Amino acid sequence: MLDDAGPIDLQPVPAAFRAPLAGIAAAARDLALTIAGGAGLGAAAGRNADGDHQVALDLLADAAFRDALAGTGVRWYASEELDDVAALGEGALAVAIDPLDGSSNLDVNVSVGTIFGIYPAEADPRASFLRPGRDLLAAGYVIYGPQTALVASFGDGVMRFVLDAATGAFRLAAPDIRVPPRAPEFAINASNHRHWPQPVRAFVGDCLAGAEGPLGHNFNMRWIASLVAEVHRILTRGGVFLYPADDRAGYEHGRLRRVYECAPVAWLIEQAGGRATDGAERILDQAATSLHERTPFVFGSADIVASVAAYHAAPPETSALFGQRGLFRS
Repeated sequence: MLDDAGPIDLQPVPAAFRAPLAGIAAAARDLALTIAGGAGLGAAAGRNADGDHQVALDLLADAAFRDALAGTGVRWYASEELDDVAALGEGALAVAIDPLDGSSNLDVNVSVGTIFGIYPAEADPRASFLRPGRDLLAAGYVIYGPQTALVASFGDGVMRFVLDAATGAFRLAAPDIRVPPRAPEFAINASNHRHWPQPVRAFVGDCLAGAEGPLGHNFNMRWIASLVAEVHRILTRGGVFLYPADDRAGYEHGRLRRVYECAPVAWLIEQAGGRATDGAERILDQAATSLHERTPFVFGSADIVASVAAYHAAPPETSALFGQRGLFRS
């Protein structure tokens, strides 16, 4: 049951975003209960607009957030689960959302989440989303894990709210999250090494070379395979996440979606003092040309993301730092 404050502590939230954030928080609270108590929610339920497998909870989550945002000043709703933009009514805002990121992990009890970005609404629904990520007004995510937390930015830093099970409301827990400037952790799916472009192979090889290598640190490798969980870890303790393009069919432009995942996450990471690129160029300077467009994605602590960009700028026959050691070097 909610207390008098409603689904979230709105005091630190700018007035223009209070109604949509309250809607997102209410839907997220209910979704957290469903995830915690449900069974069979990872059952296959077809494919989404871009051909990816859906599970039952993908569809439930999409309907829940769409309903929760109706009447909150949101005019347009673009979801990873829909073919096209949906109209929600009158309003000045447009919300892009991945209703349930990482849903393939439900059956193994790994943290999953919701990612959202808020843009100014244009008269043309698609034009509201096919624009540079720097046009975002706000962005955030909800992570459903040991804690259910809502992390958001409204253009002036990043704050974290945590769901209080006793009241059913999200309480402000951290008003100003900052990405640690450098941390010796990297996250990548190493099983795809043979498909990576040379700059990514060189960077990972030099990470694995440790303190004796050109990067001068002993790195740990992490891979959760849930974007929201990776973002939450990096906001908490730094490091770098890489999901590069590779030479497999369907992965030539990366795998993560620019509109629903990469632009909102890049906005949050930069607001927290980090950096987000496609490996070389800033994500927020790039505009999508289609709603479900994919892009390579690298984000995290500013210094190490800049190092990855240096590898991409180096001649193809060598790593940026001329490292020749590394377990994976070919």
